[in-house]
Amino acid sequence: MPGIKFGFIGAGNMGGALATAVAKSVTGDQVIVADKSEIRAKSISRSINCETGDNYIVAENAKFIFLGIKPQMINEVLEDIKNILVNRKDRFILITMAAGIEIGRIEGILGGSYPIIRIMPNTPVCAGEGMILYTCNENVFMDEISEFCDALKFAGKLDRIDEKFIDAASAVSGCGPAFVYLFAEAMADGAVECGIARAKANEYAAQTLLGAAKLLLISGKHPAQLKDEVCSPAGSTIAGVHALEKAGFRSAVMDAVSSAFDRTRQLGK
Repeated sequence: MPGIKFGFIGAGNMGGALATAVAKSVTGDQVIVADKSEIRAKSISRSINCETGDNYIVAENAKFIFLGIKPQMINEVLEDIKNILVNRKDRFILITMAAGIEIGRIEGILGGSYPIIRIMPNTPVCAGEGMILYTCNENVFMDEISEFCDALKFAGKLDRIDEKFIDAASAVSGCGPAFVYLFAEAMADGAVECGIARAKANEYAAQTLLGAAKLLLISGKHPAQLKDEVCSPAGSTIAGVHALEKAGFRSAVMDAVSSAFDRTRQLGK
C-alpha cells in the first residue's frame, strides 16, 4: 500500500480522534486504521475517507504506527506484529500512547532498538483543543518529530517533556478532563438547585470553564491572582470560595491528581 504514512492500530475513542485530526492535515489515502471491531474501523474510515486494514497491514506499511491500545494489551499486540517490524527494510516510527508504559519496555518486548515516540493525549483532541505530551528516544530524527507534530496540529497543543515526568504531567492533562467534567456537572447542579433550567445551567458552566481557561492561558497571571480579581470584598464570589475551602476543595483536587499518578505508575508494572 504505497503512500501510507500514518497507521492506527486501535481506533477507539483516542485512536479514532487522533486519526481524525491527522486526516485534516494530510489526504485520506495517507491514513489507514485497524481495529478489532471492524464496524468501528469502517465508521472511522467513512468519516475521514481513509483506508482500513488489519494490524499486520498497518505494521507493514505505515511510516508512523500509532499504537492506540490499552496497557494491558501492549505485550500481546507487539508480540503479534514483532516479526513484521523486524523484517521491514524501510524506516518507520512507533508511537505508543499506553498509560504508564515506558519506551524501554516497548523496546524490550520488540527485542530491538526502534524509533519510538511516546505520547499522552487527552480527550479534548476530539474538539481540536487537546493537550498532547510527547517524548522520544534517541532514534527519532528531528525532521520526523516535526512531521509528527505537524500531522497533529489540528488535535491541539503538543509539548515535549522528559519521559520521567510524563506520568505526573498526564495525571493533570490526561485525567484532568474527567475532574473538570465533575466540577462542571456540580456547578450546573448548583444552578439547577437555584432555579436555572438544566440546559442553560450546563451551557453557563461550560462557557465559564472555557473562558476562565482561556484567560488563564493568555494572561500569564497566576491562578490565585485571577481568583482574587473576581473576589470583591464581602461579595458573592468570596462567599463561594469560602464554601469550597471549607469543604476541602483544593485538597481533594490535589489528592485526585496524586491518585491518578499512582495508578498510572501501577499500570506500567
